[in-house]
Amino acid sequence: MRRQFEAEGISIADWAKLRGYNPRTVYAVMQGALACKRGISHQIAVDLGLKKLPEASRLPGVILHRKAS
Repeated sequence: MRRQFEAEGISIADWAKLRGYNPRTVYAVMQGALACKRGISHQIAVDLGLKKLPEASRLPGVILHRKAS
């Protein structure tokens, strides 16, 4: 994944800041140091393409939010 950032000419820290994420959290997600089951780490994993965002929740009353890019 780091090669992909290099090929695009953007640093991981800049990518994180452009999306309002803490760069340390992004690095932790990329290194597999976080489970990414919920919250910010989950959203980062989705934005990086490491996880898919479900089309709709199967839980009643749950609304899935997608961070604006």
